[in-house]
Amino acid sequence: MTKITKSEFGKMPDGRSVYAFTFADGNRQMKVLTLGGIIQSLVVPDKNGKPTDVLLGYDDIDGYLKNGGYLCALIGRFGNRIDKGRLQIDGKTYPLYINDRSNHLHGGKEGFNAKLWEAEIDGERLVLSYLSPDGEENYPGNLNVTVVYTFTDGVLGIDYTAVSDKKTAINLTNHAYFNLSGEGGGCTILDHELLLDAPYITPTDSELIPHGEFRAVKGTPFDFTAPKTVGKDDGARATDTDMSYGGGYDHCFVFDKSRDKAEPYAVLYSAESGIEMKCYTDMPAVQFYAGNCLDQKGKNGHYYGRCGGLCLETQAIPNNVNVSKYAAYGSSIYDAGEVYRFTAKCAFGIRK
Repeated sequence: MTKITKSEFGKMPDGRSVYAFTFADGNRQMKVLTLGGIIQSLVVPDKNGKPTDVLLGYDDIDGYLKNGGYLCALIGRFGNRIDKGRLQIDGKTYPLYINDRSNHLHGGKEGFNAKLWEAEIDGERLVLSYLSPDGEENYPGNLNVTVVYTFTDGVLGIDYTAVSDKKTAINLTNHAYFNLSGEGGGCTILDHELLLDAPYITPTDSELIPHGEFRAVKGTPFDFTAPKTVGKDDGARATDTDMSYGGGYDHCFVFDKSRDKAEPYAVLYSAESGIEMKCYTDMPAVQFYAGNCLDQKGKNGHYYGRCGGLCLETQAIPNNVNVSKYAAYGSSIYDAGEVYRFTAKCAFGIRK
């Protein structure tokens, strides 16, 4: 049985307290903050029984407030990019904050990653909630968001629910950075083996905005349909146009519509630690980001350099609010009163 305990993690610059909720799951442990719903640590045993923290992060609030990268935080109202910040709903244009070159990224100037969430322990569940008021970051509607974290038998579960009183755009995710060799081990994720059951990516322009195309991964550096190391084709960023724009992997991988959602969409494995992570979701796509721009100090003074961790951000296809072909895979426009709901799970274990 998982036990959840509460403690103060620190204070915001305005004096408000940030709380940490620690999940004790046998010899495994996870810590979640009320700041941004951040998963501050996730510790599982490696093949030798050594406790291993597999998430990048910071030791204090200042680290999360002053450093970029959205490390292990909840993202909203809209995860990923919207072209030129253009959001049109029923003929009305809502210009969104531009914070990524000429585009809108991860909710704008102050997204859900920077908010203090209400938190309640409900048995083995941690229930986080946030009311995003009408007009916040210029999105329409009062949006009530609930995110439920669980961590039982080595399985991290995240269940998202949201509903607005006006028609609006919703695309939530978590920006966890994983390194299964351990966040402080000095290892990159380039030697991690990855299986990613996705037949397509969405090509982008030079600002990482997709405009309606799909590219089959077969025969390209993006083919992870059979397991291979993340670094095997990393050098293609010098020759492949899509790889070059992001300096490596920073792409939306689209699942087959008929796939079995009970099967993992991704399997990540570190031979160094023996830790394996199987990922599940009912979303139509995942943004695979290999940490190409990491360059900062994290927990215990550990340095996170390029590819020090990777993200698997389950979501609807980026920019689908402007591209009908992408919206056909799952639209991020929700009517007033319509419930947005999805789930993501990561199961940790030792590969036999």
